[in-house]
Amino acid sequence: MPREYQFDFELRHLVYFRELARQLHFRRAAEVLGVAQPALSRALVQLESSLGADLLNRTRHGAELTPAGRLLLERIEPLLRNLAGVRRELRDLGNGEIGHLRIAFTGLAMATVLPAILREFHQRHPGIRVELNESPTSAQLAALQAGEIACGFFHPDAPTPGIKTHVLLRERNGVLLPSDHRLAQRKTLKLRDLAATAFVLFPRSHNPGFYDRVLAAFASAGVTPRIAEEVWPRANGIGLVRAGMGVTFITPSEARHIPPDVTFRPLAGPAPESRLVIGWPQSPVPDPALHAFLTIAGSRTAI
Repeated sequence: MPREYQFDFELRHLVYFRELARQLHFRRAAEVLGVAQPALSRALVQLESSLGADLLNRTRHGAELTPAGRLLLERIEPLLRNLAGVRRELRDLGNGEIGHLRIAFTGLAMATVLPAILREFHQRHPGIRVELNESPTSAQLAALQAGEIACGFFHPDAPTPGIKTHVLLRERNGVLLPSDHRLAQRKTLKLRDLAATAFVLFPRSHNPGFYDRVLAAFASAGVTPRIAEEVWPRANGIGLVRAGMGVTFITPSEARHIPPDVTFRPLAGPAPESRLVIGWPQSPVPDPALHAFLTIAGSRTAI
């Protein structure tokens, strides 16, 4: 053991001294502690000898603290309070009542299931701090494998070794158009109707699975897509639609929150499907805080 952590006294000596400092009376302190008064006196002598300072002076009516005793009491009070709380904190940690979770998400998650999950989780587990970070699917998978996040809300392409998932959402995409677009008045559109319209997508590297489903939908419709911009996150894509730079894909769930200067229209015929899962590292001993979060998230039924 390093020399700086080697002491000639035990924790009980500090507990005994604190009670003496509270009672300023040897008999009463011994009764509170449940020890014999001579044993209490010996413990005080041992502590004073170890520290090289007188801590208490006996008086006719009990005892009084010396300046060294007052300083020691001031130093050990926070220490003993913290130690007293360790058992409770360990119990709460094991029960998933305290902790810290780093969670990543995509725009689709925040626009659909994530707010309700977070609300319920904070209501049931207020002692667990959640740190949120928006990032694309590819970055989330890398962070999960590196142990940098506890779980993520992302769009899977294929199973990833070491990562477990639970499906939260499956929806066909429609399109988001500027409200003054020539096709905005139609109730339903087909991709063929948009053959001459520029699209705003995102870099394929962020979510290869969905990107490829987009291209497959265009191919099934017999349309070669015109891609005006590739941006991320999705909110930026919506902003470019509002600016008249093109149209983009969006799910009906996300479309509930669109601004008034854009219009959502469902697609008939070929359309890419969005798949949202919650994923976490496969572990034989899951973090209790993560287990509590997954219990709530897992109760969400996939659409």
